[in-house]
Amino acid sequence: MPSIWAAGAMSGTSFDGVDVAVLRTDGVEIAAFGETREVAYSEADRAVLRGAMGAWPGEARADAAARIVEAAHIAAMVDLPAVDLLGFHGQTLAHDPAGGRTHQVGDGATLARALGVEVIWDFRSSDMGMGGQGAPLAPFYHWACARWIGAKAPVAFLNLGGVGNISWVDPGIAAPELPGACVAFDTGPANAPIDDMMVQRGLGAFDAGGVLARAGEIDLALLEETLSSPWFDIAPPKALDRDAFADVGAAVARLSDADAAATLTAVAAGAVARAMPHLPSRPEDLLVTGGGRLNATLMEMLREATGCKVWSVDEVGLDGNALEAQAFAYLAVRVARGLPTSSPTTTGVAAPVGGGRRSRPAGAVLG
Repeated sequence: MPSIWAAGAMSGTSFDGVDVAVLRTDGVEIAAFGETREVAYSEADRAVLRGAMGAWPGEARADAAARIVEAAHIAAMVDLPAVDLLGFHGQTLAHDPAGGRTHQVGDGATLARALGVEVIWDFRSSDMGMGGQGAPLAPFYHWACARWIGAKAPVAFLNLGGVGNISWVDPGIAAPELPGACVAFDTGPANAPIDDMMVQRGLGAFDAGGVLARAGEIDLALLEETLSSPWFDIAPPKALDRDAFADVGAAVARLSDADAAATLTAVAAGAVARAMPHLPSRPEDLLVTGGGRLNATLMEMLREATGCKVWSVDEVGLDGNALEAQAFAYLAVRVARGLPTSSPTTTGVAAPVGGGRRSRPAGAVLG
């Protein structure tokens, strides 16, 4: 199949802004990387998005968040060089795998009309309708990245956003949906508890570089209690809502700023270590993407907790700021070409399935 240019756009659970990335792909192999950009939300916008977390369709706070997300994505892409497709993830407000429901705000048809390009969106619903967890959705792209960098043995990609998720991929398998190619699941809390603690204490939006955590002492009893949660023993696939471990955030309220940061950072690293027994094999290399890769203290804790060689994806020739947005460009092309976007070993869906609705600039939803 010939490759085409597609853009991916997403708004993460850290509420920092909109990430946009352009990718040339046939939906299987990566052919080339294009432009990337980041557009930050204002403080007022972040406050609205934070206030909408946990909202389901029909709630006023969700509608307010949707307008912000749509406007920000249109502003981020209005002068983007021409692409054939846009993969639009939107902003996740709530995710309830056990209840078979998920909520990403942002209307793809609105973006299609404003930008004059076909938009593929609502990537999770089809998966959840067939019994899947609806997340994580980046593993097939991680498989393509492993082939792009020339990996010869299985590697693991670890995305540290609000929640951590890991993709074990074997680049030697011919397609990402085939048995043995990808195993993926959420590892547990990552940046969300740290970021929330920082905001609540007026210390900023996040622990830049892990400087505060490095100055603190880990509450070992709280760390052990958190990592003993039965959730970590559940066999994958499994996915978490951003606030699923909110109790650990409440538990550090009695700690100093530095000790709270150190403990929550150790929880994020320990959760990844608890994930290792669920992988088909322990990877020698752990390639980290998402904001967590910029936290030097967290990266050091990951090395100690997992025993793996831990790298930022930037160190192997990938763009850690753009990887997740690129994933939705890749998935958009797969949807357009009728290829699966998830499989039983990535989300627990009954069979490989392609998700996503398609909206053309005229406003017609195609599927």
